[in-house]
Amino acid sequence: MENTSAIKKAQYHAWFHHHDADGWITVAKRTDNDRFQQYHFRPEELAGELSSWLGEDVFFSQNTFYRPQRSIENVRQLRSLYVDLDFYLFNYDPSWVIGKLEHEYFKKVIPDPNILIFSGQGLVLIWLLEPVPYKALPLWQAVQNYFVHQLSELGGDTKAADAARIFRIAGSVNSKNGAEVRAEYRHDFKYNLRDVQYDYLPELNDELNPPKKKRKGRKKKVAHLFNTYRLHYARLLDLVKLVELRNYEVTGHRELICFLYRYWLCCYSEDPAEALNQTMTLNLQFSAPLPLKEVERATKSAEKAWEARNSEEANRIAIEKGYPGAGYNLRNSKIINWLDITPEEQTHLKTLIDAQEKRRRKRERDKVYQEQKRRERGDMKREEYLRIQKDQTVERLTLLKQAMEKFPGYSNRKLAKEIGFSEAYIRKLKAKL
Repeated sequence: MENTSAIKKAQYHAWFHHHDADGWITVAKRTDNDRFQQYHFRPEELAGELSSWLGEDVFFSQNTFYRPQRSIENVRQLRSLYVDLDFYLFNYDPSWVIGKLEHEYFKKVIPDPNILIFSGQGLVLIWLLEPVPYKALPLWQAVQNYFVHQLSELGGDTKAADAARIFRIAGSVNSKNGAEVRAEYRHDFKYNLRDVQYDYLPELNDELNPPKKKRKGRKKKVAHLFNTYRLHYARLLDLVKLVELRNYEVTGHRELICFLYRYWLCCYSEDPAEALNQTMTLNLQFSAPLPLKEVERATKSAEKAWEARNSEEANRIAIEKGYPGAGYNLRNSKIINWLDITPEEQTHLKTLIDAQEKRRRKRERDKVYQEQKRRERGDMKREEYLRIQKDQTVERLTLLKQAMEKFPGYSNRKLAKEIGFSEAYIRKLKAKL
């Protein structure tokens, strides 16, 4: 009976969060060696599968994926925002934390969450979203990190803020203390991501809808971070796309691809452990994967560079030496050269492109823009114009032939007067006969 009750709690939790979802949902269970056993299910399959999973340390993904693989570059729908509060690290009493959230945070510095997950030790706050596609990930990450920052004094975990995050499901058990995970459902209103941004991060308005005239002055820190997220995410997608374009045959570039992937993912997710895990997953997709120990060893400096990038002292020293900052500040040209990215491959990428590809894309944009303006003005297409000109020429040649047959002895001047053309045009038409 107790097990039936736990299964129903888990099924309701999954339904409440994902009942209208699209894509794959990850269910994970922690194994004895502290790794995760993961499977992926469609939303309509999830409820029926949970009964065989429930028990200790069962988690599920908060967003969905377009393929059965849990990674940020595979995100299909962004369905929620969340903050994991590890307040137990500060020995805070749970009831005190709830009271503080109610009186000082909810509907003031952050919205009222839809779900509170009491995970056995800490607390997870969940805000459900009207689903948005993966292209909104940089904006999602900016809002997500804002929420975590606002709750930092209550133990907001910066390492649990990526879009591929999994959290415990209601009805499961936390093996660390034997407590059952429970969920409290506060309301079912789904937030619009842009509305949340507008209300809580108005600094990003100019980045999302740039003014026609650029404003002078330094960008605010949050706007700079948003653009950094956008760049790192775009580069991650390009790296994965490049591997796909090469049919996963990347021998000769495996170490470098894994290194760049781990570094950019550290910068994006700020979770080095998850970055390493996903780097190993990417490596396993190669036609000839590296040994996992080799992946960890060959990319270790990526994590060190990320740590330096987040160090004020390391950044100060780097700037004094003339660098933009600590960490790796790589130019596209260098990455293209390292990875031997061809011009044809660049046509499929978003940001790892050279100056020539940028110019090509600008010409394409300009062509589309001019075509749009031409349509708005009602101008005639060039092809149509040339066709009409050709038809008119044929018609005038016919008139000239008829006049020459009727008046065989006429000079060009007399023919011009007879059919109403200039003498020069008569000579031009005769040249076409």
